[in-house]
Formats: sequence, C-alpha cells, structure tokens
Amino acid sequence: MLRRTLSRLTLLLVLAGLRSTAGPVPATGFLQDIPFTGHGRLFGGFSALHLSPDGLSFVAVSDHGAFVTGTFERDASGRIMSISTGEVTPLLSRDGKPLRPGRTDSEGLAIAPDGTTYISFEGPARVLQYQVLGGAAKALPSHNDFAEMEPNTSLESLAIDAGGTLYTLPETSGLTNRPFPVYRFAHGAWTQPFTIPRRGSFLVSDAAIGPDGRFYILERDFLGFAGFATRLRRFELTAKGATNEATLLQTEPGTFDNLEGLSVWRDAKGLRATMLTDDNYFPFLRSQIVEYRLPN
Repeated sequence: MLRRTLSRLTLLLVLAGLRSTAGPVPATGFLQDIPFTGHGRLFGGFSALHLSPDGLSFVAVSDHGAFVTGTFERDASGRIMSISTGEVTPLLSRDGKPLRPGRTDSEGLAIAPDGTTYISFEGPARVLQYQVLGGAAKALPSHNDFAEMEPNTSLESLAIDAGGTLYTLPETSGLTNRPFPVYRFAHGAWTQPFTIPRRGSFLVSDAAIGPDGRFYILERDFLGFAGFATRLRRFELTAKGATNEATLLQTEPGTFDNLEGLSVWRDAKGLRATMLTDDNYFPFLRSQIVEYRLPN
C-alpha cells in the first residue's frame, strides 16, 4: 500500500509533472489500458485482482477492506470494450461484522478452483479465508515472521496453485541486497521454503500463479517526479525453489500509475497479464485496467 508512504503534496506535484508531458511508449506486448470506474464512496484503492479463466469476470479487492465483482465485455480479438461493476462490499471478520479500523488493509487475493477465497492483509500481517466472499472469515494460522513485519510493507501479495497451496511474500525485503522471502501454506501450516532475488529498488506489489503453473511477481518502483515504473518477472516453481528467472516486461517511469493487482490467464492466442492500478483515493491518480500479451 503506497498511500501512507507518500504525502498528498508529493503525489500532486508528481502527477502535475507527469500529465504535462507526453507519456512514454508502453513495453513490448502491450494490448490496452482502459479506465476502471464505478460508484460509491468505497470505490477505489484497488490492490488485488482475480480474473476467471476465460477473462470475462473478475473480483477486485481494495486496501480499505472491501471487494467488488464485475464483468468485462470483450470484442472478437479479446479487447475490453466496457466494464460492468457491482456494489463495493465490505469484507467481514470472523464474527460476521465489518473489519475493525486498523485491520482493513487488504492487499492480496487468491481464489481456489472451488471458489474458496483467500485475502492477505497488512497491519497486522495475516491471511483470511472466505468460503463465500461477503460471508464471515476464517483466520489461517500465522507464521512467526508475520508478527515482526512492518505494518505497511508486509503481505502485499497472495497466489494459489492448482493444488490449493498458497504463496505470499512481503512488499519489501528490508535491504536492497536481501532477497524477498516467500511463504507457503500447505497441510495447515506456513513454511518459508525459498526466496526471490531482489533486483534494484523495485518492491513487490502482487503475485500470481498462471495457468502454466509458473510464479509471476508484479513489482513497482516510485521515482518521484518521473512517476511509477512497473516490472513483471516469472519463475519456475521446483523442488529447489523458484528457478529460471525471466523479466517479461519493465515499463519506463510514468507509463502507468501504481499497478498493484495482477491476474495471469490464457486466451486462444496464449498468456495474458491483466493488471489493475491503485489510485490510493487520490483524484489525480488513475484507476485503470492494463493488459499485456506474455511470452509462452
């Protein structure tokens, strides 16, 4: 979540500079971007995204403890022509009531094939399970490391594989030369079996496991007046951990705003990454869907 790390004045100055100049050219594979709009005071601040296997319906989670569902209307080529969204609905706690203040910073989203939904949180770091999204939550067991994480840089991402195993990692590793720890939830417990190398000043904003079984990491870097840069990396998940690292795209600063949500899916032509920006409820940041074609 970026909102607490940047002042309103800084954001306004940055966006004023960005909007006054021609934007950079998107990286290879760019398909489209389209505004993501809705209604109601809770609409905005979206930090996680999940698409159905056919890319036509979605769930998005905001960092204010709420979610929205909707559909995309696509043309014959797969281009999004319009977006329909429902009402933004508060997430509930274990007692079936809305999450209490200070416990609403939902950041990561993973949905199992049977519809069970998992959401990761910052401050305090934890993962909740929903048999029915909009119903009461069940808290997953914690890992000892979670209690030591900084409230604003903890469980930013969440992914699930075909077998129902969850993966999460924090937004930051603490030091630029320290890898990101990856936590895995299987057989009722969290372990920390491997790490992801940190490359430069990019920080984790989301993760996904694609239909190819590979591990995708969405990262962002904030470069002041130059704006946001986005990077997407892919790894093979093996018995030895994450291997065969590949950088699939890296945008020039200012190409897009704060991309925080990621879903990887497959259409008739191959893999796509659908991403969602977090406007942090600032009027000068855009909430938009961005799509890229990925190499197979």
